[in-house]
Amino acid sequence: MHGNRLNFEDNSELVKIGKAIHEVKSDQNKNTEILFENIKIDKITKEYLTEVKKSDADVDASKWQLIFYLKTLKDKGINRKGKLEFIEKNKKSSKIIYVELDNDLEERLNYYIKQIETLLSDDIIPSVLNKPKCKKCAYYEYCYI
Repeated sequence: MHGNRLNFEDNSELVKIGKAIHEVKSDQNKNTEILFENIKIDKITKEYLTEVKKSDADVDASKWQLIFYLKTLKDKGINRKGKLEFIEKNKKSSKIIYVELDNDLEERLNYYIKQIETLLSDDIIPSVLNKPKCKKCAYYEYCYI
Protein backbone atom coordinates (compact mmCIF):
# COMPACT_ATOMS: atom_id res chain seq x y z
CA MET A 1 0.00 0.00 0.00
CA HIS A 2 2.69 2.44 1.00
CA GLY A 3 4.63 1.63 -2.18
CA ASN A 4 1.64 2.82 -4.20
CA ARG A 5 1.30 6.03 -2.17
CA LEU A 6 -1.75 4.80 -0.22
CA ASN A 7 -1.00 6.03 3.28
CA PHE A 8 -3.44 5.17 6.05
CA GLU A 9 -1.02 5.94 8.85
CA ASP A 10 -2.65 9.30 9.59
CA ASN A 11 -5.68 7.44 11.02
CA SER A 12 -3.64 5.13 13.26
CA GLU A 13 -3.58 5.82 17.00
CA LEU A 14 -0.25 3.99 17.30
CA VAL A 15 1.28 6.19 14.60
CA LYS A 16 -0.06 9.28 16.39
CA ILE A 17 1.58 8.09 19.62
CA GLY A 18 4.84 7.53 17.76
CA LYS A 19 4.71 11.04 16.30
CA ALA A 20 4.06 12.48 19.78
CA ILE A 21 7.10 10.60 21.12
CA HIS A 22 9.22 12.07 18.32
CA GLU A 23 7.98 15.58 19.12
CA VAL A 24 8.92 15.19 22.79
CA LYS A 25 12.33 13.76 21.85
CA SER A 26 12.97 16.58 19.37
CA ASP A 27 12.26 19.16 22.07
CA GLN A 28 14.92 17.47 24.25
CA ASN A 29 17.66 16.95 21.66
CA LYS A 30 19.36 18.56 18.70
CA ASN A 31 19.67 16.91 15.28
CA THR A 32 16.21 15.34 15.29
CA GLU A 33 13.69 14.63 12.49
CA ILE A 34 15.79 15.30 9.42
CA LEU A 35 14.12 14.78 6.06
CA PHE A 36 16.60 13.23 3.61
CA GLU A 37 15.39 12.08 0.19
CA ASN A 38 12.45 9.74 0.90
CA ILE A 39 13.25 9.06 4.56
CA LYS A 40 12.82 10.83 7.89
CA ILE A 41 15.85 10.39 10.09
CA ASP A 42 15.05 10.61 13.78
CA LYS A 43 18.54 11.68 14.84
CA ILE A 44 22.02 11.79 13.34
CA THR A 45 25.37 12.46 14.98
CA LYS A 46 28.96 12.12 13.77
CA GLU A 47 28.88 8.42 14.68
CA TYR A 48 25.24 7.24 14.65
CA LEU A 49 22.01 7.39 12.74
CA THR A 50 19.40 6.76 15.46
CA GLU A 51 15.88 5.49 14.91
CA VAL A 52 13.49 5.85 17.86
CA LYS A 53 10.61 3.39 18.21
CA LYS A 54 7.67 3.34 20.59
CA SER A 55 8.11 -0.34 21.41
CA ASP A 56 10.16 -3.38 20.54
CA ALA A 57 7.10 -5.26 19.22
CA ASP A 58 8.70 -5.77 15.78
CA VAL A 59 12.45 -5.49 16.20
CA ASP A 60 13.21 -7.18 12.88
CA ALA A 61 11.18 -4.65 10.86
CA SER A 62 12.78 -1.80 12.79
CA LYS A 63 16.27 -3.16 12.08
CA TRP A 64 15.61 -3.43 8.34
CA GLN A 65 14.21 0.10 8.28
CA LEU A 66 17.43 1.30 9.93
CA ILE A 67 19.56 -0.74 7.51
CA PHE A 68 17.70 0.84 4.58
CA TYR A 69 18.35 4.31 6.03
CA LEU A 70 22.05 3.50 6.55
CA LYS A 71 22.34 2.31 2.93
CA THR A 72 20.55 5.41 1.64
CA LEU A 73 23.03 7.62 3.48
CA LYS A 74 26.00 5.49 2.37
CA ASP A 75 24.94 5.88 -1.27
CA LYS A 76 25.33 9.63 -0.75
CA GLY A 77 28.77 9.26 0.86
CA ILE A 78 27.60 9.50 4.47
CA ASN A 79 28.73 6.52 6.55
CA ARG A 80 27.23 5.98 9.98
CA LYS A 81 26.56 3.18 12.42
CA GLY A 82 22.95 2.54 13.34
CA LYS A 83 21.22 2.68 16.68
CA LEU A 84 17.66 1.64 17.56
CA GLU A 85 16.20 3.10 20.73
CA PHE A 86 12.99 1.65 22.14
CA ILE A 87 10.85 3.75 24.49
CA GLU A 88 8.82 0.78 25.80
CA LYS A 89 10.51 -2.60 26.18
CA ASN A 90 8.40 -5.73 25.73
CA LYS A 91 10.53 -8.56 24.47
CA LYS A 92 14.17 -7.53 24.68
CA SER A 93 16.27 -7.03 27.77
CA SER A 94 18.19 -4.21 26.09
CA LYS A 95 16.59 -0.91 25.23
CA ILE A 96 19.18 -0.06 22.54
CA ILE A 97 20.29 -2.18 19.57
CA TYR A 98 23.34 -1.30 17.46
CA VAL A 99 23.66 -2.12 13.76
CA GLU A 100 26.62 -1.77 11.42
CA LEU A 101 26.09 -1.92 7.68
CA ASP A 102 28.31 -4.57 6.09
CA ASN A 103 28.40 -6.35 2.71
CA ASP A 104 26.16 -9.20 3.92
CA LEU A 105 23.45 -6.81 5.13
CA GLU A 106 23.67 -4.79 1.91
CA GLU A 107 23.23 -7.95 -0.19
CA ARG A 108 20.24 -9.06 1.87
CA LEU A 109 18.75 -5.56 1.68
CA ASN A 110 19.11 -5.55 -2.12
CA TYR A 111 17.38 -8.94 -2.25
CA TYR A 112 14.47 -7.61 -0.17
CA ILE A 113 14.23 -4.48 -2.30
CA LYS A 114 13.97 -6.65 -5.44
CA GLN A 115 11.21 -8.69 -3.78
CA ILE A 116 9.33 -5.48 -2.94
CA GLU A 117 9.73 -4.17 -6.49
CA THR A 118 8.35 -7.47 -7.83
CA LEU A 119 5.41 -7.26 -5.42
CA LEU A 120 4.67 -3.68 -6.50
CA SER A 121 4.74 -4.53 -10.19
CA ASP A 122 2.62 -7.68 -9.84
CA ASP A 123 -1.10 -7.60 -10.65
CA ILE A 124 -1.92 -10.11 -7.90
CA ILE A 125 -2.81 -8.71 -4.48
CA PRO A 126 -1.15 -10.62 -1.63
CA SER A 127 -3.43 -12.52 0.72
CA VAL A 128 -4.13 -11.27 4.24
CA LEU A 129 -1.51 -12.43 6.77
CA ASN A 130 -3.92 -13.01 9.68
CA LYS A 131 -1.23 -12.58 12.32
CA PRO A 132 -1.65 -11.00 15.77
CA LYS A 133 0.52 -8.04 14.73
CA CYS A 134 -2.01 -7.18 12.00
CA LYS A 135 -4.36 -5.72 14.61
CA LYS A 136 -1.83 -2.97 15.38
CA CYS A 137 -1.04 -2.18 11.74
CA ALA A 138 -1.94 1.24 10.32
CA TYR A 139 -3.41 -0.60 7.29
CA TYR A 140 -5.63 -2.93 9.35
CA GLU A 141 -8.89 -1.38 8.13
CA TYR A 142 -7.90 -1.86 4.49
CA CYS A 143 -7.32 -5.59 4.91
CA TYR A 144 -10.12 -6.48 7.33
CA ILE A 145 -12.96 -3.98 7.01
